[in-house]
Amino acid sequence: MLQARATYEATREAFSWAIPEHYNIGVDACDKWADGSGRLALISEKSPGEQTHYSFDQLKRLSDQFANALRTHGVGQGDRVGIFLPQAPETAITHLAIYKLGAIAVPLFTLFGTEALQFRLADSQARALIIHTEGRTKLADIRAGLPELRTLFDIDAQQADDGFLPFWPELERQSPDFTPVRTRADDPAVIIYTSGTTGKPKGALHAHRVLLGHLPGVEMSHNFFPDRAALMWTPADWAWIGGLLDVLLPSWHHGVPVLARRFGKFDAQAAYELMSRHGVTHTFLPPTALKMLRGIENPGARWPLKLVSVASGGESLGLELIEWGRRNLGLTINEFYGQTECNMIVSSCSALFPPLIGSMGKAVPGHAVEIVDDDGQPVPDGAEGNIGVRAPDPVMFLNYWNNPGATREKFAGSFLITGDRGMRDEAGFLRFVGRNDDVITSAGYRIGPGPIEDCLLGHPAVKMAAVVGVPDPQRTEIVKAYIVLNEGYRGDDELVRDIQEHVRRRAAAHEYPRQVSFVDSLPMTATGKIIRKQLRDAAR
Repeated sequence: MLQARATYEATREAFSWAIPEHYNIGVDACDKWADGSGRLALISEKSPGEQTHYSFDQLKRLSDQFANALRTHGVGQGDRVGIFLPQAPETAITHLAIYKLGAIAVPLFTLFGTEALQFRLADSQARALIIHTEGRTKLADIRAGLPELRTLFDIDAQQADDGFLPFWPELERQSPDFTPVRTRADDPAVIIYTSGTTGKPKGALHAHRVLLGHLPGVEMSHNFFPDRAALMWTPADWAWIGGLLDVLLPSWHHGVPVLARRFGKFDAQAAYELMSRHGVTHTFLPPTALKMLRGIENPGARWPLKLVSVASGGESLGLELIEWGRRNLGLTINEFYGQTECNMIVSSCSALFPPLIGSMGKAVPGHAVEIVDDDGQPVPDGAEGNIGVRAPDPVMFLNYWNNPGATREKFAGSFLITGDRGMRDEAGFLRFVGRNDDVITSAGYRIGPGPIEDCLLGHPAVKMAAVVGVPDPQRTEIVKAYIVLNEGYRGDDELVRDIQEHVRRRAAAHEYPRQVSFVDSLPMTATGKIIRKQLRDAAR
């Protein structure tokens, strides 16, 4: 969608939305490329010696067959279908089939426990579920409490047992002739649940147009993707919006193949080996993954890489990670910003402008991102406020599933309120200050945790860090740092003083952590974001 121009301003001026009345994600992401040419769509790797290649032609046939299988077992337009699978061919096939059927996909992260799984399946009233043998153990404990869940497919089964249908035999007995439902761009396509760090998870219901809405942000964050794109990969699970709509589906919109590889736990060395072995050119790496990759010295000498673009979002990057990327990956990592309800709305783009350290970039063309007060009124540049997005917007969710009250609370005036605090400067750069709950008020100063955490990463002893505010009778709050140390360092009083002085010197005197705790690990959401609320609660 983006037309490359010499400047950001010219690129923004040249942009206009082209959202058709009728649009279907499955047709756009797959069928339009299935022209008999055998164009590569997916490389699925279970191990370095076990790989399977799929063309768009094959994916069209398989997804049409599975759409027929779903229809045969009573799934129709508007029905919710759960996908409790890792990165795998069956996951992709199921998504395409659901969209072409006009049903609604409900992606589910495989590391969910029984309570998280039950809540999402019950709340969405899922009629069908595609699962693997590993997931059946979790489902067994909650199945009786899910009366709406009538049809179950197991991708590992070869025959029907205990109410589960074998995915592949059921698919293969179906006709490959299927006519996709002629969905409207505003028809619902997918429910992606929030991670639930500020209360119960909420199901963000998105329309088919959400893929089109993502394209400018994906293209900007990858320096006009698909320029020089040969293969895309992400460790982010396809159950999350970052894996599904920042990587898998936008790549297929552009006809770019995707690499699927499930890691039980992210491993930096294995990630380097994977990218080198396959010649990955484009990747979305969450900040947590980047920090782990950063722990290996001189990776380019050990694993020749063909990376052209790395994009990252979810937490602020800061100077340390940007400079590390330039030294070790030979490129500038582009930071972007968004959330499940309204994603990829702000981005850096090194092809258009150098990053402003501490900023997450500028508004992606097509999105009106403002800093607004609690009533939804824009505030002057340089003033702190809520990060808001003017509605309507093609990437914006339709509503929260079964939660009209929460939907109303998400908006103020004509703006969707993200729940994050930020600032914008006169040049249009937007800075993330923190979530409302994360901002620290100390001795009259409002302090965001991101810059301090970035500064801490610059200390040689620090592997990972999280910063929170804890109550203080004199200052309202003081800054406390939780730190995971690199190997070879001991968390003693001398190191605490050295770290404090490091922040005083490099950040600001009023921002240094007055308390420091050394921990073995930090609490994370499934998408790799630090759960600061748990740390605040523990400190209090």
